[in-house]
Amino acid sequence: MHVVDHGFFRSVYNNLHDLGGGMYRSSQPSPAQIRGYRHRFGLRTIINLRGESHYGSYPLEQAICEELGIAFHDARLFSRGAPSPARIHMLKDLFDSIEYPALMHCKSGADRAGIAAALYRILHLNHPVEAAMRELHWKYGHSRRARTGVLDFFLASYMAYHAHTPIDFMTWVDTVYDPDAVKRQFRSEGWSSLIVDKVLHRE
Repeated sequence: MHVVDHGFFRSVYNNLHDLGGGMYRSSQPSPAQIRGYRHRFGLRTIINLRGESHYGSYPLEQAICEELGIAFHDARLFSRGAPSPARIHMLKDLFDSIEYPALMHCKSGADRAGIAAALYRILHLNHPVEAAMRELHWKYGHSRRARTGVLDFFLASYMAYHAHTPIDFMTWVDTVYDPDAVKRQFRSEGWSSLIVDKVLHRE
């Protein structure tokens, strides 16, 4: 957990932020951090945006959640592809059904946590898409100029369509949105992707 999965760095800074409505976002938490969040926030649910993992952090997280009575959900997202309609619906269903306070996390708390946080604000708090896009920001460690910028492009694609054809976000997702087309249209800058992929070792 600490060496191979870079947990040592996250033990110093967990990229934790309050989204409102009882939801928080962060990087991969350690068992000690989860225990602390249970004490501080009364944490009831964790959504793991990494999905099942071979790193030690995964079984340790499952074990501490079972010990503390925290519901644990795997909801894997990807940082370099536009989310599929099925995964967007999966998140919406989770947001509507889980117990709060809750925590969403990926590895670094930058990209997958960012798009999940934006979707939480759009789908659960009914915030405007333009405002929710602020969850994808460099202050969280996200780069829109790397391949991870496809997540920004996904939301911007809705805004561009909505500007000339007003439509509800989920209606757009279900009737207009094509994640493969969005990915093809997106163009990243190679040097930024090199930094994110090879230097920071993002998933």
